[in-house]
Amino acid sequence: MIRNLLLLVIAFGALPLQAIEVKDLYQYRQPVEDKTRTSRATASQNALLNVLVKVTGDANAAENSKVRAALPDIASYITKYEYADNKGESYLQVEFDGNKVNALVRDAGLPLWGNRRPLVAIWLAIEDGWRRELMTADSYPQIQEQIAERASRRGVPVVTPLFDLEDHQHVTVADVWGNFSGSLDIASERYMAERVVSGRLYKDANSDTWELEWRFTNEDQFEAIKHKGDQQQVVADMVDALAGSLASEYAIDASSSYEAQQQTLKLYNTRNFVDIEYAVRRLKSLSVVTDAAVMHISQELVEIRISHTGGVEDLKKALTLDSYFSDYRDPQKFYYSNSNDALEYAWQ
Repeated sequence: MIRNLLLLVIAFGALPLQAIEVKDLYQYRQPVEDKTRTSRATASQNALLNVLVKVTGDANAAENSKVRAALPDIASYITKYEYADNKGESYLQVEFDGNKVNALVRDAGLPLWGNRRPLVAIWLAIEDGWRRELMTADSYPQIQEQIAERASRRGVPVVTPLFDLEDHQHVTVADVWGNFSGSLDIASERYMAERVVSGRLYKDANSDTWELEWRFTNEDQFEAIKHKGDQQQVVADMVDALAGSLASEYAIDASSSYEAQQQTLKLYNTRNFVDIEYAVRRLKSLSVVTDAAVMHISQELVEIRISHTGGVEDLKKALTLDSYFSDYRDPQKFYYSNSNDALEYAWQ
């Protein structure tokens, strides 16, 4: 079970504490019937459409007219492709140029969701007949695999709890079924999850239709989001819905902010030049950052000039998902206030 948990996290490239860096954001594995040029072109186009859904967080991105107009020029977006076989099926693994995809996103007026994304712990209680139990990789492997597959397709890092002895100390099936957020949040700390989802899956009393109700544990409103259908579909619908919710929170409007702005970030607590160089690299890796350069170094802090798209709040939003940067609080001040545009961080 531990191996299954680790595979879900490692597949996205784990970062300490808060966020996961999605390594394969601009890649997609598309099924193919043969290896002809026509099939490859069609599969590559479909792969790009699916990548755009991951990059934007918008399930309808593939319907955008400018996206559709770009499909005949698919070869210019591809940096690498290769064929693979799995369980008797053939796939085309396509890797796209991230800069060109982002430019298409901006041109199409779509949102842009960065590659650092919150890790989501999903606690799901299932009522099957007269029995209720928590979903794990052992108890309901097909549902767990459906969550993992759909989350990978949407670029959402997820972890399904082990529900081992340690989890049993904090959580019962009743806690998940009733969405007792306190115990779930405490139990999710061991998984380093930024967000926590609780859900319950059960059959309608008068039909064979499955119903799934879920919510983020930190939401102010207790009302759950509901899906109805066959079992696999409602699970996929839940992952799609939580992906859309997270994208609405973290994605930026790249089209309205194409012109890069510049801000000075003050970074405290760096110990040496290695820290400084790594901090600059991490800043450059943020989707909203177009460039970062050290302007001034003193014993107290480092000043880094950042060029970025989007507003200052978009930049701050991206930094909240990188646990190497935390808000700086001057220990000599009794009261702390900061302007909306101030960027003062401590290096962790």
